[in-house]
Amino acid sequence: MTQKNNHKLRIGIVGAGNIVRTRHLPALKRHPEVEIVAVSNSTYESSEKFCQENVPHATPMQNWAELLAVPDLDIIWIGTPPYMHSAVTISALEAGKHVFCQARMAMDLAEAEEMLAASKRYPELVTMLCPPPFGLRADLLVKKLLAENYIGRPHHVLLQSFTGNYLDPGAPAHWRQRIELSGLNVLTLGIYVEVLQRWLGDIGGVFARGKIVHPLRQGYEVIIPDLLTVLCAFDNGAEGVLEFSGINALAGPDRLEIYGALGALNYDFSTDIVQAGRAGDRALHVVDLPPDLEGGWHVEDDFIAAVKSKGRIRPRPNFEEGVRYMRVVQAVADSRAHNEWVAIKK
Repeated sequence: MTQKNNHKLRIGIVGAGNIVRTRHLPALKRHPEVEIVAVSNSTYESSEKFCQENVPHATPMQNWAELLAVPDLDIIWIGTPPYMHSAVTISALEAGKHVFCQARMAMDLAEAEEMLAASKRYPELVTMLCPPPFGLRADLLVKKLLAENYIGRPHHVLLQSFTGNYLDPGAPAHWRQRIELSGLNVLTLGIYVEVLQRWLGDIGGVFARGKIVHPLRQGYEVIIPDLLTVLCAFDNGAEGVLEFSGINALAGPDRLEIYGALGALNYDFSTDIVQAGRAGDRALHVVDLPPDLEGGWHVEDDFIAAVKSKGRIRPRPNFEEGVRYMRVVQAVADSRAHNEWVAIKK
């Protein structure tokens, strides 16, 4: 693919909401070899406003199909809710563009698998999903402790992710509560499944229960649960209890507890503090995070470096990893629908 305009990478943004504006855009602007040339948001007016306030040299577009026709684009940066991810991704790949896609990957497993299949048809193009921000700082430390068998073979996993964001029954439905926009994605389920599978391997089966406490929001009928409990079995033999809620007042920080044959490990996602201990210790202790193991948010840098490498670098999370967590999201939805244990086929 040729790069015009002094070899700059030309980016078209589809979906220019808060995450793109506050998280992705500042990092992209730090790259002198990157140029944002076109923006398509939910309306032309919002596209124009985004350009005026953030990238005045970019062209606002009426819709994403029009944006894909802009000559010499190298990258499509997708920041929409999940309902557009599959269509825009596949169309962009077919148009010869590299694709960065906001999480969650897709509305359901079928769409995710279509995206993966399209990426395999165009292996010369770079594809990447946005990772969850949770757990990045001490990711390598957790992997090291588990690889060194510090707590022994894991057998019990507990995760809690509670907020009070949806407590007000009079508030309008958030886009994450609207199934036509978010699909089968529920609360932070997909986010933490991605994190857990990164550390503990694949989940092989689930039984899920959900409850909709406030089903009507300003005339809109919500069918995505306000709270969700998932019993799960990992392929490594561990059993898990994963709890999610958007209606828990005064909730504490998101946290993970892993219990093994020799000890335990806790992760506080609000502070990235890891605590661990072995049987016989008086209590858990804070595990120091060495500078060489400290991670962070460098998502945009990773993607741009991969595009510039012309295939030598493949950024993560990739579409295969996205399909892995979408299998669990789909299984949770199927389990809730049929009130039964669902084994996850690979």
